[in-house]
Amino acid sequence: MSNAAYTHLLAPGRIGKMELRNRMIVTAMGVNLAKDGICDERIRAFHEEQAKGGVALVNMGVSGVAWPSGGNQPGQVAISDDRFIPGLKAVADAVHAHGAKFSIQIHHGGMVSVEDMAAGRPVWVPSLPARVEGAGTQQVTDVWTKEELEHAAATGKPMPKVQFKVMTGDDIRTVVAQFAAGAERAKQAGADGVEIHGGHGYLISGFMSPKSNHRTDEYGGSLENRARFMLEILRAVRAAVGPDFAVWVKIDAQEYGVAKGIKLEDAVLVAKMVEAAGADAITVTSYHDTGKLKLHSESNIPHIPGWNLPAAERIKAAVSIPVIASGRVEPEVGEARIAAGGFDFLAMGRKLLADPYLPRKLAEGKPETIRPCIYCYTCVSAIYFREPVRCAVNSENALEYLCSTARPAAKRYVVVGGGPGGMEAARRLDEQGHKVTLLERTGLLGGTLQFAALAYEPNQRLLKWLRREIGQSGVDVRLNTAATPELMAGLKPDAVLVATGPLRTMPPIPGGELPHVFSGDDLRRLVQGQSSPELARKVSAPVRLLTRLAAATGLTSNLDMLRTTSHWWMPLGKRMVIVGGSLVGLELAEFLRERGRAVTVVDEVPRFGAGLTLVRRMRVLEELKEHGVVMFPGAAEISIGADAVRFVDKTGAAQVIAADHVVVAKGVSANPVVADQLRQAGFKVHAFGDCTGVGYIEGAMRGAADAVAALNA
Repeated sequence: MSNAAYTHLLAPGRIGKMELRNRMIVTAMGVNLAKDGICDERIRAFHEEQAKGGVALVNMGVSGVAWPSGGNQPGQVAISDDRFIPGLKAVADAVHAHGAKFSIQIHHGGMVSVEDMAAGRPVWVPSLPARVEGAGTQQVTDVWTKEELEHAAATGKPMPKVQFKVMTGDDIRTVVAQFAAGAERAKQAGADGVEIHGGHGYLISGFMSPKSNHRTDEYGGSLENRARFMLEILRAVRAAVGPDFAVWVKIDAQEYGVAKGIKLEDAVLVAKMVEAAGADAITVTSYHDTGKLKLHSESNIPHIPGWNLPAAERIKAAVSIPVIASGRVEPEVGEARIAAGGFDFLAMGRKLLADPYLPRKLAEGKPETIRPCIYCYTCVSAIYFREPVRCAVNSENALEYLCSTARPAAKRYVVVGGGPGGMEAARRLDEQGHKVTLLERTGLLGGTLQFAALAYEPNQRLLKWLRREIGQSGVDVRLNTAATPELMAGLKPDAVLVATGPLRTMPPIPGGELPHVFSGDDLRRLVQGQSSPELARKVSAPVRLLTRLAAATGLTSNLDMLRTTSHWWMPLGKRMVIVGGSLVGLELAEFLRERGRAVTVVDEVPRFGAGLTLVRRMRVLEELKEHGVVMFPGAAEISIGADAVRFVDKTGAAQVIAADHVVVAKGVSANPVVADQLRQAGFKVHAFGDCTGVGYIEGAMRGAADAVAALNA
């Protein structure tokens, strides 16, 4: 495929006097990888990999100008003292060695200075926090699972009472000087530019928003007054670094869910002020009411594709300096919008965590080889738990410094199981030059990812990518093949990697044997046109024939078509009860509700959403409520009758929910049967993925990487 389709994304560009080789930028992210504020080998390798991947500019995120004060992550980068310059310079040199430019986002956390709160330091704010009418009252911990709450209780420290310090004029001048000094250090470290972080509820954004700025002096009231702090910082930074050093500002285009907050009309005016004050570019972002949990994925890290693009385009029309846009933008969309003049540069975060080589693959005309982001929020959810960033589909992400480029001696390996873990392991082994055989007992690669891809479309992108990678490799794929000791003896592997998936059993629920009750396996077989004695007992012969015909004609393997046709026909009644409130049950609830079913989810667990990453869980639980899905966590005495599910809810009230069909999305556990059988037959076995304990997509992909690494240890 030619790279002509991405002519504008691949065209050179300029921010101030900084020349960039294309229009793709690593958006500034707080990745929590520094050690005591210092950039060490880990963060250097992380950013170097992005530069190797062909991006034009690596923008290192949230570097604290007052660190440790104003910090919002324990592993935040610091730029508050000269002792941090050597580490920053090492990153700059590594990035430059691969032809990319390097910038540093300078930052003060303000109201979001979690590290100040934890340490008992005063939190610097424009005004004391005040209750705002209509503001959300939800807390992130409201949707933590029981296990997360228990872990926090066992490992966490009591949070001191938060102290707020309303900034005086002297304090404002201090912070302005800190930003200027930070920018000067960035220049000394060899950076090509700095981005002033003026968004996301941090200190500058706190001054900008009428929600948080109630001052009556020259820094409060009118838009011009609220923007004064940002503009003073910008001018001081420009004076410190001179006219030839690139300086730009990140601003909130709006605050979602906030009645009295930053509006797009305000942001357009602020953009003009920023341009007049000497900025070389503007990064357009947005923020939200943090007390409304769904909005955590509906602002700066949006779930809705292209969410922030209309605002970026509106601001672009008002200024003459470059505009940097971001927010779940696919390369083809970025290409089209840049071509149309909507903005100038596309900043990417999640996509470049999933595959830092995305720009190079576009330039080489190989977009189909890009490892896809599945928008699962593993990366940012880790940060919410104050952990280093990681990626569900790219196991090397943030661990690049541990990766070896040494090529091991070629050996013969057999991988058992064609789900995501098995395909990923086979792909990796083939890349290393080994002779690999992949055994799959069904007629199609994908395992449970096929059903997960039907319920949640981004998973399908990973499924397609893994299948394509296997198809382009030298892996010997054998479908409809059981991994027997006899077969293994003939293959003579040096080791066997087992990724056969979990064991699924119907839990002991009264009525679980009734014909209108499906297990997860029943539903998967039905959708995929497979048969089993249990399914034959539960589904009429005409329906079984229809699904088998669909499988024979390829309909059931065509997930796009299946996703569409299931809107007008499914062999399921209108009233559905799902027993199971974890990832599988909730994704199924979404899928069924979108297809016109009345859905109720019930489970004994006190909180729903296990298996969903935190940020996605915050969204899914709210959307299910919005769409009319009724949820009963903390239920007891669940039983299934001929036409209803009965239980006692968490308040002690008896509930009877009418049901045409019931799906039991529980009873999943480790399945060591094949691995144990092969070990007993004398083979060297490495088991991973769900057959050793349910870990979903991230567990499968990371388990594959670890298993392959263990072979070379």
